Amino acid sequence: MSEGHTLPRPLRWALGICVVIAVAVVVRRVIALAYPAHSGPPQLLALDALFASHAPLTLVHILPALFLVLLCPVAVFRVPGTKPWLEKLFFPLGGIVGVTAYMMSIYAVGGWTERSAVLFFNSLFLLSMARAYLAWKRGDVLLEHRWTLRAVAILFGIATTRPVMGFFFATSRLTHLEPQQFFGIAFWAGFSINTLAIELWLRHTGRMIAAPKHRLN
Repeated sequence: MSEGHTLPRPLRWALGICVVIAVAVVVRRVIALAYPAHSGPPQLLALDALFASHAPLTLVHILPALFLVLLCPVAVFRVPGTKPWLEKLFFPLGGIVGVTAYMMSIYAVGGWTERSAVLFFNSLFLLSMARAYLAWKRGDVLLEHRWTLRAVAILFGIATTRPVMGFFFATSRLTHLEPQQFFGIAFWAGFSINTLAIELWLRHTGRMIAAPKHRLN
């Protein structure tokens, strides 16, 4: 890996936290689908019922997403000794997750505000995956890694939305906001934070890379 693309410690910690959150979200959703709760906070019960109404699609989306999340450290850090076929799974899994995300947006809790965030950032995710794949096929390791980092950051935007949602849930008694009102805001906030953070860092490292052919305009 190029020295210019060694992630600083804050970004490594952020990646690790996002992995944990994303895995926890998937596990929790699978358990909720398998063993529906009949008591608890009304807002959470309503959300569980919504996902249960399209359970097959939800599973087709979140299970590949779980494997993709677990592959992200391999794709980002180029873990020594990794089997080549393991890295090759990254791109088809990303395609499945991206396509099913569009389909999941039909049932967006936050209506068109959430749906617009999904359509925008999911398109960026698929574009980044496609650019990474093309660079990988050409053997341009540096360019492939830059686009992979973009894709991973956008992917983990779904994890970043969770603390934002948690804040809205915790303050709902004061704000009287329902999930339908704040889910879209949380999606835009979470995905924007990740996308801007990785882009600023890539732009910074891009200025430090000497080879002009590897720079992105």
